[in-house]
Amino acid sequence: MGNLFGRKRRSRVTEQDKAVLQQRDKLRQYQKRLSLSLERERALAKQLLTEGKKEKALLLLKKKRYQEQLLDKTENQISNLERMVQDIEFTQIEMKVIEGLKIGNECLNKMHQVMSIEEVERIIGETQDAVEYQRQIDEILAGSLTEEDEDAILEELNTITQEQVELPEVPSEPLPEKIP
Repeated sequence: MGNLFGRKRRSRVTEQDKAVLQQRDKLRQYQKRLSLSLERERALAKQLLTEGKKEKALLLLKKKRYQEQLLDKTENQISNLERMVQDIEFTQIEMKVIEGLKIGNECLNKMHQVMSIEEVERIIGETQDAVEYQRQIDEILAGSLTEEDEDAILEELNTITQEQVELPEVPSEPLPEKIP
């Protein structure tokens, strides 16, 4: 079907990973060959003993023992390779974290260049002034008026109540009764 929208898919397996995995696979194949060889030699040693060829059986068992040691060494090499792969992966993660920290540090430095300490102090001062001004407005609105203000308000109330207010005329006819 091809690649969707012409975008190539990038493999997450690097050349380094491929090399390590190939080496591990070769070691595993070698292990299998040794294991099969060990089984054959053990069976052959039994056959030689039944035929009365003790010296040849002993020599074959010595060879088998040597191959078992090779098998153990191969297992250790595979373990070392797997540990190395894990170490490489962890180091790559560490590198990404360090790169992220580096980018974050650069961003912080740019922000610090844009905003100086003096600018921050000026903004905080302006904010405190605005808060104080708002507090004064709140006090006025909350009723903390002076006596002069109270007297002026009462005088204005008296003036308004003494003015004649024209009310609309009320109809003199009775209202029609409701029909249920």
